[in-house]
Amino acid sequence: MANARGRMRSTTVVLGGMGLLATALTACSNAPDKRCVDRDSYRTDKGYKIVSDRNCGSGGANGVWYYKGSKKGSWVNGGSFTAPRKGSGGSSGGHSGVHRGGFGGGHGSSGG
Repeated sequence: MANARGRMRSTTVVLGGMGLLATALTACSNAPDKRCVDRDSYRTDKGYKIVSDRNCGSGGANGVWYYKGSKKGSWVNGGSFTAPRKGSGGSSGGHSGVHRGGFGGGHGSSGG
């Protein structure tokens, strides 16, 4: 019995430590997911061509920052040229991820 308790404690310590590590890593990744792309390189089948970050500095040729999106090789698609707002939580359309209220969530007016 004492041996089982000892194993349970060590499992709890390991799991608790992993939770702390995950929290720390998440907190450190404040930078938005962005890539420098050539604005004039768009192809419907691939998206935008990723170029060196130097092209997005001041005086860069056609380089612009492209946020989010999915990367395939040296191309990225499905993102935006608009930087996400701090603390936006990744939601879009001006709606928060938490919906309070019932029977329709408070959008529009009630009948009556």
